[in-house]
Amino acid sequence: MITYTVLKDLGHFCERDLQLFDQVAVQRTVKKNECLLEAGMVCQSVFYILSGAFFQYQTGEVEDMVVDLHLEQEWMFNNTSLTGQVPSATAIRAFIKSEVIELRLEGLHALIAASNAFLQLGRIFNQGHGRIHLFDHHLDPAQKYAYVQAVKPGISRVFPVKMIASYLKIAPETLSRVRAMHRIS
Repeated sequence: MITYTVLKDLGHFCERDLQLFDQVAVQRTVKKNECLLEAGMVCQSVFYILSGAFFQYQTGEVEDMVVDLHLEQEWMFNNTSLTGQVPSATAIRAFIKSEVIELRLEGLHALIAASNAFLQLGRIFNQGHGRIHLFDHHLDPAQKYAYVQAVKPGISRVFPVKMIASYLKIAPETLSRVRAMHRIS
């Protein structure tokens, strides 16, 4: 049951709650390079990645800057835009063909109105702590890479070095050296 997979890590939901979720959530296939959120749009949905991978990026003057990398079994959205209902500074694009469950904001509100159990979905909005840890603890490149490998171990199997380096805010050459040292140890 897909609904159970999506909700199992967020709390306890009875059969009625699962049925309610199925009524408002939509499963979508997303093509490679398809945008779920364009920069300048207001984020209106949260997405659970059933399969595939996405990247969140900000368009730069010379090249795009990767803000986040998303893998299977992860919730994804632009926090600032969704919670503040302001235009997004970033875009979310599929890196490969993917399957997602989309829960629109009005659907989330309807679920909470129908059952207090859905207040547990608030945990979705707390997942940004890893990113805060990564950039607020003044980690060196090796520590950043080790942390990302611990938190999102599949990242290096899915995304190219250049994207991971952009996400970690280090040069691709530095990341290649760190990865080589990581493989040796």
